[in-house]
Amino acid sequence: MRPLIIDCDPGHDDALALLLAVASPTLDLRAVTTCFGNCSVQDATRNALRILTLAGATHIPVAQGASGPLTGEVALGNYVHGVSGLDGPDLPEPGMEVVAQDAVKLLADVLRNSDEKVTLAVTGPMTNVARLLQQHPELTPRIDEIIFMGGSTERGNHTPTAEFNTYADPEALDVVLQTGVPVRMIGLNLTHQALATPEVVRRMSDMQHSVGQICAGWMGFFGASYRKVWEFDAPPVHDPCTIVALIDPGAVTWREAFLAVELEGRWTRGTTVVDLHERYPDQAPNAQVATVLDRDRYWRIVLEALDKLGTAA
Repeated sequence: MRPLIIDCDPGHDDALALLLAVASPTLDLRAVTTCFGNCSVQDATRNALRILTLAGATHIPVAQGASGPLTGEVALGNYVHGVSGLDGPDLPEPGMEVVAQDAVKLLADVLRNSDEKVTLAVTGPMTNVARLLQQHPELTPRIDEIIFMGGSTERGNHTPTAEFNTYADPEALDVVLQTGVPVRMIGLNLTHQALATPEVVRRMSDMQHSVGQICAGWMGFFGASYRKVWEFDAPPVHDPCTIVALIDPGAVTWREAFLAVELEGRWTRGTTVVDLHERYPDQAPNAQVATVLDRDRYWRIVLEALDKLGTAA
């Protein structure tokens, strides 16, 4: 089983990523850390506790992390995910408490005490991981890779050019890219292929358990936001793409490229610069960038995991 930590800001799509990781027999989810992003960090933490309680995974430690970016003002995604960050169906009350450590301390403890290198899946702003690498550079060799949902090879969503997670703390992503830790980016160009179509939502709602029906309800709220804000017919379910890529490497096609993030542009702050065609020949590739998603494999993995989790509950 692959040791894994998820750093997240739940979030409807983060919620599915957490459920998928818990259900996977190939992943060993050792901790969850939370960050501001889709909502305040306090709401993100409560959401993570409730999602893990729904999944029957109250043994997994959850630590609260950054309430804002390394520098600059806080940006939140409540306009997509609702006031709580996870508006929609009711969830069970948390079956456990947040741990005493903050996110950076828990991340460091898990890395330090693991017999194997650990994968970090980041589905919100990169703030917690940047602080970890700044405060504990000696632990860099303990990280197998950082796979993150953020950025794009094309347009943005929070601004015309910048995806929300990279806009929310571009300095943090820049810190991570400077460390040399192996990085894989799953951007909007990939996740916009992971649409929760009416057929997908129907398959969730037809499941004879609360996990499937709650997920269908989440997709209903999420889909309404996407129709209103971006005129999507079906919502793109971004964050589980990071987990699917770990479970089934063949579900995602990758390109090696130089990756940077804009820190200063008046109109383009937070935009990821992805050099797919070697326009900057003096810049060596420093990331793997996702380009194509096998949609059928993606939804098969997600739906089978949700059904397995709900049936076992």
